[in-house]
Amino acid sequence: MPDSGYPWPIETARLDNGLRVVVSEDRTAPAVAVNLWYDVGSRHEPEGQTGFAHLFEHLMFEGSVNVAKTEHMKFIQGSGGSLNATTNPDRTNYFETVPAEHLELALWLEADRMGGLVPALTQETLDNQRDVVKNERRQRYENVPYGDAWLRLLPLLYPPGHPYHHATIGSMADLNAAALATFQDFHATYYAPNNAVLTVVGDADPAEVFALAEKYFAAIPARDGIPAAPDGRTVPATGRPAAETVTADVPAPRVYVAHRTHPYGTTGYDVTTVLATVLGTGRGSRLYQRLADGERIAQPDLVGAYGVDLAHGPAPLIATATARPGVSAERLRAGLTDVVDELATVPVTAAELDRAKALLSTQWWRHMSTVDGRADVLGRYATQFGDPAKIGERLPAWLAVTAEQIAEQAAELLGAADRVTLTYLPEEKP
Repeated sequence: MPDSGYPWPIETARLDNGLRVVVSEDRTAPAVAVNLWYDVGSRHEPEGQTGFAHLFEHLMFEGSVNVAKTEHMKFIQGSGGSLNATTNPDRTNYFETVPAEHLELALWLEADRMGGLVPALTQETLDNQRDVVKNERRQRYENVPYGDAWLRLLPLLYPPGHPYHHATIGSMADLNAAALATFQDFHATYYAPNNAVLTVVGDADPAEVFALAEKYFAAIPARDGIPAAPDGRTVPATGRPAAETVTADVPAPRVYVAHRTHPYGTTGYDVTTVLATVLGTGRGSRLYQRLADGERIAQPDLVGAYGVDLAHGPAPLIATATARPGVSAERLRAGLTDVVDELATVPVTAAELDRAKALLSTQWWRHMSTVDGRADVLGRYATQFGDPAKIGERLPAWLAVTAEQIAEQAAELLGAADRVTLTYLPEEKP
């Protein structure tokens, strides 16, 4: 397959109300993926409204003007389709994959909850979903070993007032304090056609998709004055590292080392992506070779590194390792930081670079091999970069990264002065 990054056709249109529509036709199988990206995530949440974007990920399945509670799922699953939604700091997206003959149903359902959720939203539904989010927080963050690591890393990486300072799950106090009208206003503000991108990939004619989008979405009015998220592109350098040590009910010491890098979609973050792969992806990575296989201080399946693909601020690079029995947190932390530091002084070899690029190419094409994967990435590039065709630039950009660029970035951004370190220690048992 060619390394153009996206060899399928892309066609676009914009409705009078501002809704952007992206279509990529692929007649390989009689299925279509529908993906709706809203430009609202936790970075948009005003003070006192943290967790709102994530709560609406739940509320959007709880009924709208013409669709009763739980019926959205029943309609899609009853048609042989699948569906879900996700929220992150940058955006919220809703998606379904259905047999091609049910494309119109999927578009009607998405239009109905875009334009018709607020009139159907009740206090009972709101209270019920607030409780669901509380349970999710307990199950995913509070009652899982190391589960609150992301909640702790964000405020260490980003200062108060930065749009990435708080996690998407938000504050339970904020969710409890807000009245129904506050949530209705949040939806009316951000869930507007001119703040969304509709993407359809698969067995569908572009002209038909544009006509159906006009039929079901055109009557939804645009929203004037959608507030911009706070500018998160710069983070004031403190010149000193930040660290936190947590004693908790965990089975072994674990260390996270994190650094701010560049926004996703930039040349700098392309370097970060390859750097992270060299550092911590798979058995051939530096972290595995040194800490798991060489010094044998880290558990083999619990060592790695990754970038978090955030596009509107310096995205974090995180390296982590969990200690083998009998290994102290201090020794593990020293070993982890040594490997990170050596990226600036020990050149990445041609073999390391080739391996990293092969892994990234495989990962990219595996994601692109599905209509739902393509629909999501096209929606992302249209929303965050203004042009879905820019999708074709990403893989070639990774393949162009050099060992010299990796060393330069490591020296510039991964030094101890700007390092965030989070350490978990097991509680002492009687």
